[in-house]
Amino acid sequence: MQDFTNYQPNSRPGTLARSASSEALFFQRVYTWMCAGLALTAGTSFVLSDMAWAVVQRYPFTLLLACVLQLGLVWYLSSRLSQLAPATAKALFLIYALVTGAVLSFIFVAYSPTVIVKAFVCTAGVYGAMAVYGLVTKRSLEAWGSFLFMGLVGLILASVVNMFVASGPMDLVICVIGVLIFSGLTAYDHQKLRVTYATGLDGTADQESRVVIGGALSLYLDFINLFLYLLRFLNRD
Repeated sequence: MQDFTNYQPNSRPGTLARSASSEALFFQRVYTWMCAGLALTAGTSFVLSDMAWAVVQRYPFTLLLACVLQLGLVWYLSSRLSQLAPATAKALFLIYALVTGAVLSFIFVAYSPTVIVKAFVCTAGVYGAMAVYGLVTKRSLEAWGSFLFMGLVGLILASVVNMFVASGPMDLVICVIGVLIFSGLTAYDHQKLRVTYATGLDGTADQESRVVIGGALSLYLDFINLFLYLLRFLNRD
């Protein structure tokens, strides 16, 4: 990753000069798609909450199938993004947001509206602060990437273990670490996206559209996971 301290995009030979206004427009597009995904997920979760819960109670395997579909979609979209047509990438992103909404529909059954609102407000505040930090800091956050990835792997393993031991203190530690990891990823992904826009585009509309969808997916995942860990944390007695 480029260090913004020494990075001058307009002074590098062969690099397309990008004004602050064009960068702002790029991030506007990213956030438009991210917010569309979040709105679709939230709306689907709310509408399907009662019905989905009834279906899962009667046919438990449907939740497993939905989770497999969810993981398959995000893996395919992430790994094949550079080869997909922009329209296909956009459609898959919206389908993924829809499936995620169905998977997370239990939230409106398992948690009270007060806790959900508190978690959303806290998520918006933390996410916004870390996003601003990632965009304006002059310090390269490249070193965060490996550290956060290792932390994410450890978090997944700890969560699997706690599914069997059901330890309350361990769950608390998992929630806190999850919040820290996805807060860091929010800042890291914003800076990575800014550097990608400045140095990694060839000027074609199709490539920029793919980067927009890829960026929207990354930021969407950061927000959703941060929200889920804060929701679990705030729901503790």
